[in-house]
Amino acid sequence: MNTTSQYLTNNGIRPSVQRLAVMQFLQHNKTHPTVDEVFEALRTEIPTLSKTTVYNTLKLFIERKAINYISIDERNARFDSVIQPHAHFRCKECDRIIDIDLDINQFLPENFRGEINESFFYLKGFCEECKKLRS
Repeated sequence: MNTTSQYLTNNGIRPSVQRLAVMQFLQHNKTHPTVDEVFEALRTEIPTLSKTTVYNTLKLFIERKAINYISIDERNARFDSVIQPHAHFRCKECDRIIDIDLDINQFLPENFRGEINESFFYLKGFCEECKKLRS
């Protein structure tokens, strides 16, 4: 069993051709794609693939916590295969979304004793390339 198939199985998801293709796309394309971007990338590889199948597959992955839904883009739902806590930066010029390693616990007060199940940390501004173009 390949690693993607095992990953899905470990998350309680029965692997199928479509599910494997969607997960592999997410794992190899760290662009935080939209449903449309996933569909467009895979439809030539899997001619029977529908946008509804992609949407339902992503929804299942989110429900089983195999991927994260990120709402940093006000116009589009985006998806991230990196499920470990981290932050996201979105460039206001080119719309690129970049993962940022960040220990989110450093923002909690010392006396915090609760349990955090989800965290979303978004930063917006201009990426290095766009900042140079603006200068």
